[in-house]
Amino acid sequence: MEFKELTAYLDSIPALGVPGCDMAIYRDHQPIYRHSAGFRDADKKQPVRPDDTYWLFSCSKLFTTCAAMQLIEQGKMNLDDPVSDYLPAYGNVRVKDGDTTRPPRRPMTIRHLMSMQSGLNYDLSAPSIAQAIQQYGTAATTRQIVDALAREPLEFDPGENFLYSLSHDVLAAVIEVVSGKRFSEYLRDNIWQPLGLSSMSFKLTEDLRARQAVQVMHHPDDTFTPMDCNDNWFHLAPEYESGGAGLIGDVHDLITFLDALSCGGESADGKSILAPEMIQLWSANQLGPQSRASFDSWNRRGYSYGLGVRTRITAEPLGGRGQLGEFGWDGAACAWAMIDPVNRLSAFFAMHVRSFGYAYDVIHPTIRDLIYQEVRQ
Repeated sequence: MEFKELTAYLDSIPALGVPGCDMAIYRDHQPIYRHSAGFRDADKKQPVRPDDTYWLFSCSKLFTTCAAMQLIEQGKMNLDDPVSDYLPAYGNVRVKDGDTTRPPRRPMTIRHLMSMQSGLNYDLSAPSIAQAIQQYGTAATTRQIVDALAREPLEFDPGENFLYSLSHDVLAAVIEVVSGKRFSEYLRDNIWQPLGLSSMSFKLTEDLRARQAVQVMHHPDDTFTPMDCNDNWFHLAPEYESGGAGLIGDVHDLITFLDALSCGGESADGKSILAPEMIQLWSANQLGPQSRASFDSWNRRGYSYGLGVRTRITAEPLGGRGQLGEFGWDGAACAWAMIDPVNRLSAFFAMHVRSFGYAYDVIHPTIRDLIYQEVRQ
């Protein structure tokens, strides 16, 4: 496979003003493509390097929901368990009802968290978060901030709609309770170390900082300006580990993780992190008509939403080229992950640009189409 059109397309991306990008594709544990374009620094003097690190933002959700599926597979929790079984503060949540609030019609469950149907929102400036940070200071933990968040009224009754939210941050706290480990420790012991992932972290260490590709902000006038390397809006406190958007990593580690998931949950050296039937459940559509209508406003044509992932539910030509059952997600700095268990195919695209809607509407679907154009020839 030569992927000539894909290479030409990636080479065209820096002309948009983006510093650089990097991409890897694996099939059946074998690397079949790797190409980068542009530069890793704001001055555009240093070419992109294969070991550059990126804030993954919402691609972090793939690790968080994979961890949850592991615990479900082990029988340590169930999808329809009330969140309050693990986080008692969520037994007292209220729902907005005009100018007042009321008790929810049903309890918030693990399924609601994973499928973004919890009723939570993505307000990082919520009073409860600010109060927790003021109370606990720089030592504020994931559990302390998530418990405080339960004081915020829900936007709707759990299960009644889809709203992208802090649900997976709450899920990270559940994982801590169920596993008895700090969230990062659970990921290290059950995903990172078994797969040999060495760059994954919630903290920008000196090594990761030295390897970080420049992060830039896109502006409405189509200009791009460099950002501080520490700038992750979702990093609420030094000890807070955001299950929704907190991880940093490199392309090698991401494609290694995605490759295992595309090959029945097993790595090239036989390490199993998730059973095939759990991967199928993870990627199964969870949205009814009302929730699906809300998800459709995201313009992910051909997709619905599963347990924390977009999931392909229609065949070509609607939504471009693709494979039923393909799933994955993307991130606020334009990273994009694809897992195709049918073809044992995986792909990861890295970019470090914030507020750049063109990536989700044009770049990501174009990349996907060019991948399938090549592998199906």
